[in-house]
Amino acid sequence: MTGLLLIILSSVFFPGIILRIKSIASGRKGPGIMQPVKDIIVLFRKNNVFSDTSSLIFQIAPAVGLTAVLCSSLLIPFADKPALINFDSDFVYFSYILALGKFFMIIAALDTGSGFEGMGANREALFSMITEPAFFILLGTFSMLTGYTSFSDIFTQFYMSDSDFVMIFSLIGVYILIQIAMIENSRFPVDDPKTHLELTMIHEVMILDNSGFDKALIHITTYLKFAVYGSLIYNISVPAGWNIYLQLLLFAVVQALFASTVGILESFRARNRMRKNPDFILTLTAISIVAFVVVIIIRGKMI
Repeated sequence: MTGLLLIILSSVFFPGIILRIKSIASGRKGPGIMQPVKDIIVLFRKNNVFSDTSSLIFQIAPAVGLTAVLCSSLLIPFADKPALINFDSDFVYFSYILALGKFFMIIAALDTGSGFEGMGANREALFSMITEPAFFILLGTFSMLTGYTSFSDIFTQFYMSDSDFVMIFSLIGVYILIQIAMIENSRFPVDDPKTHLELTMIHEVMILDNSGFDKALIHITTYLKFAVYGSLIYNISVPAGWNIYLQLLLFAVVQALFASTVGILESFRARNRMRKNPDFILTLTAISIVAFVVVIIIRGKMI
């Protein structure tokens, strides 16, 4: 339960930290840290508007997406305490419960009958599909290193491994998870959340027909998903056996550093050309494969 509460609390401040970092980097005064929360409150006060061409799928998709992220957060442990839901190979369930939420957002975009939203849905599906191998191979690496297949066991045993390469695997994991989080949340260098040019939009063009309460749910889902990935980064960065109060402090520090990293990357990183995105994403898979081969060699599993 502690992990879930920390993820929800982190999601409140996460987007505001990104905005502040981007404002500072560009030399602007910019909005305050709580501005995204204020924007969501404004959206909650507005009514939804539904197109006559859309169906029930379009109306329920934002709620399904939010529910999927909340369910995935139940699988993330905190410190040496197991997650609320944990079982062997639960990281597979984690990935596909997130995929379920994304699936509903994709078919909701198609449900509007808009050519532009269909284009964005097509790109979103493609990039999600080619991101998946990097995540599974990375978790397979951690599983091979620790000998466990559950998030709770993997993170508890990660720094107890007798391997001398734990820190290297940790750094590789942090790098790949940051990049996956950027891709899954439609940020640079794959997407730009602030663009207004439909031909280059991905996620934003998918939600052009959403308004009011539903759009607030979509933004909350994005913030929570960032915090979920931040929690994964925390778990492979900080040993599970440390003092609980130190763990709470470090969790806040890791989430703040993650948000700051996102802000810095978006301030100084150029967006990829659309045709370059698959190559960029597949590079993450290549790095994961290298890490997996190394851990196989270390464990003496290679014949």
